[in-house]
Amino acid sequence: MPTPLEGIRVLDWTIWQQGPVCSTMLGDMGAEVIKIEELESGDPGRHLFGIGGKSLGENFYFEANNRNKRGIALNLKSEAGTKIVHELVAKSDVFVQNFRKGVAGRLGLDYETLKKINPKLIYASATGYGPEGPDSGEPSFDHLGIARSGIMNAAGEPDMPPLGIAGGIADQMGAVMLAYGVMAAIVARERHGVGQQVDASHLGSMAWLQGLSVSCLLMAGFAFPRSFRAEAGNPLWNHYRCADDKWLALAMLQPDRYWADLARAVGRPELAEDERFKDAQTRGANAPACVALLDEAFATKPRDEWMQILRDDAGDFIFTVVNEVTDLKDDPQMLANDYIADFDHPEHGAMKMLGIPVGLSETPGSIRNSAPQHGQHTEEILIDLLGYDWEAIGKLREDGVL
Repeated sequence: MPTPLEGIRVLDWTIWQQGPVCSTMLGDMGAEVIKIEELESGDPGRHLFGIGGKSLGENFYFEANNRNKRGIALNLKSEAGTKIVHELVAKSDVFVQNFRKGVAGRLGLDYETLKKINPKLIYASATGYGPEGPDSGEPSFDHLGIARSGIMNAAGEPDMPPLGIAGGIADQMGAVMLAYGVMAAIVARERHGVGQQVDASHLGSMAWLQGLSVSCLLMAGFAFPRSFRAEAGNPLWNHYRCADDKWLALAMLQPDRYWADLARAVGRPELAEDERFKDAQTRGANAPACVALLDEAFATKPRDEWMQILRDDAGDFIFTVVNEVTDLKDDPQMLANDYIADFDHPEHGAMKMLGIPVGLSETPGSIRNSAPQHGQHTEEILIDLLGYDWEAIGKLREDGVL
């Protein structure tokens, strides 16, 4: 079965997470991705975390960010190393990089240089704060993207300090947006015959993630404020602790439609007649009392029992469990939709990986290969793709290029 990006070749000169995840997403959708690494140390993400106690080589961080790629290691400070990249650019469709502003230019790997070699090249840059402005050259990591975008002050309750969010979400979101831009540029090239630059940043991507709140600020003059769970303006848009210390979440945006049925389902039918809670407006005005009563009700039974009660009730409620990340690997919806995938790693054997979040009925993506070892496919790429022979490769090794 064909894949969506079959026949597209991507050169991936990236490190850490934001850039590598973008090219991994393209690889998941069938693109041929060649990861270009510095000869001596390679991507520093190789050394961040280990699998099974290993501190070097394969690790979950590098595996997650670099599956479905082949790898080549070059001395990019050498003229011969740059020449090899230029030869690859001539045969490729996309070039992805996430180095600090100015680094690519010093090495002859900037867009202005590469587009002379391949005018239809799509040149994608993952940045911290965007390509323009006073901070465009500043370095950024995930934590700074979370900080600068305002989401640290959107998470949590009003009396909390700014909250960090685990899991590299600014890197991940920046990668998603960059991959989105690359695929739009591929369509534009197919339709209009043009190559172009694509940029996605931590700041822009995380602002887009908060699009509703930012749009409210721009159009109505205020951003969504933090709120106290115990004072939720709509108690039916809230989360509640059950008797087993597990939580469930309600999400009913038309609360008057559900209030009487919910009061009955939680064993407090008299609340439907309580004047303090007769409609959405009065429930909002008396939110602390309403939330407290629902807290008391949900605290009487374990979550699984409440889930069954709410499912079986005729109220047609909108609700779900509040998972911890550790719950996701066993969540039946995660498994049924292949959001968790099985993979047979050539070194580590059977393992589970995060699956592909987008389903295509006729041309689905797939996880085909593990992340490459440092420089694993160097000779293969030089011989098969660029036509080098073993004598030339030996000379490059002698010269410290490979």
